[in-house]
Amino acid sequence: MSKKLHLTLACGDYEIVRPLIEGTVQPNGIELTVLTDMTSDIRHWRMIREREFDIAELSMSNFLAAKFRGQSFIAIPVFLHRRFRHGFTFINTSKGIHKPTDLIGKKVGLRNFSATSNLWIRGILEHEFQVPHKKVHWYKQDEEEVEIVLPKDLSLQKIAPGKSVERMIVEGELDALIHPELITPILDRDPRVGRLFPNYKELEIAYYHRTGIFPIMHTTAIKQEVVERHPWVPANLFQAFEKAKEIAYKRMENPRRVALAWFRHALEEQEEILGRDPWVYGLGAANRKNLETLMQYSQEQGFIGGKMALEDLFAEVGAG
Repeated sequence: MSKKLHLTLACGDYEIVRPLIEGTVQPNGIELTVLTDMTSDIRHWRMIREREFDIAELSMSNFLAAKFRGQSFIAIPVFLHRRFRHGFTFINTSKGIHKPTDLIGKKVGLRNFSATSNLWIRGILEHEFQVPHKKVHWYKQDEEEVEIVLPKDLSLQKIAPGKSVERMIVEGELDALIHPELITPILDRDPRVGRLFPNYKELEIAYYHRTGIFPIMHTTAIKQEVVERHPWVPANLFQAFEKAKEIAYKRMENPRRVALAWFRHALEEQEEILGRDPWVYGLGAANRKNLETLMQYSQEQGFIGGKMALEDLFAEVGAG
């Protein structure tokens, strides 16, 4: 009996990968150690800066920047995290911000500049709502996960050590904040903070109907040397991720598994709008448009200096 190849996979604890985490799905020829005990920013930093994992769920914007600068990663078209972003732009309610163009000239906070979530909403604000990203004063809290040299005419500065962008928007030091997650003032219903787009779900549905884009946040990156030594790995991993996702979708058909009163209604609504496989993998037409748009925004915002072919970014996964 041939010995399996042992590889480490760092990813989020998602339903669509639970069969891989629990070992009920195993990639052919591979023994996976799956690590889910870290936040996404820590995982991205450890993969890009330290190359600690063989395979990792990785920020799409950081992956593009790393590849453009020659770092030896290759991805498979498995996109474990997607999220619409209109609902994650927050405003201080005393600042007179009522429409997107009111952000021009304002102080807007970020955790960091290079997060894929921030890249998407800056691109959407610029292309859909006429808010050029260079006409906003950006203030970031954290170091970038990937080393990038941003344009000199970009207004970006780091806030003082010990300060928090969430606290700064509450206290009015920032006019607005773009964040990857729901911030504490929103969860606590603090009246000093609101959303730029209160009707964000309607806008996101309209955006999807108009563009066909359900924004990709993360891809699945593999260290190049693993693929060079074992060229069969990408295809076998891809098949395992597909099988794990199919099992997750099947489990979701039983509404008793989720403690939400209208879970089944939400699932049916999602299928009606996004189809039966919103987390579609591969490089089909919809994902190509998604990735090409993300690459366009990356180039416009200074992450990469030119376009890259998707075939140079993603390994062939057509055969196991």
